[in-house]
Amino acid sequence: MDDNKGTGKEEIYSKRVRAGKRTYFFDVKATRSNDYYLTITESKKRFKEDGFYYEKHKIFLYKEDFDKFSNALDECIAHVKDELMPDFDFSQFDKDENATNDGDSMTNDIKWD
Repeated sequence: MDDNKGTGKEEIYSKRVRAGKRTYFFDVKATRSNDYYLTITESKKRFKEDGFYYEKHKIFLYKEDFDKFSNALDECIAHVKDELMPDFDFSQFDKDENATNDGDSMTNDIKWD
């Protein structure tokens, strides 16, 4: 949280989802005027000759779009699960990774379901 000090963008809450070679970060942040928004970051570890780096893509989601975004995401996931792959066992990917907390009490792994 200290890396945002002085920018007026305070991080309030954070969740991390590890997904194979990618990690997704869901961060709730506040502006100086206590207006809240969400950033969704996809991070991928990439290798180069002298080591590695993280390639990141970020989406900013503002409060007025929370319901539309959430509804669209839920509908798309339900369509894949119910219409395109009704016989697929998605639970095979579920792990209780909350036990692997890195010592950061605000960052836990979550499951999509």
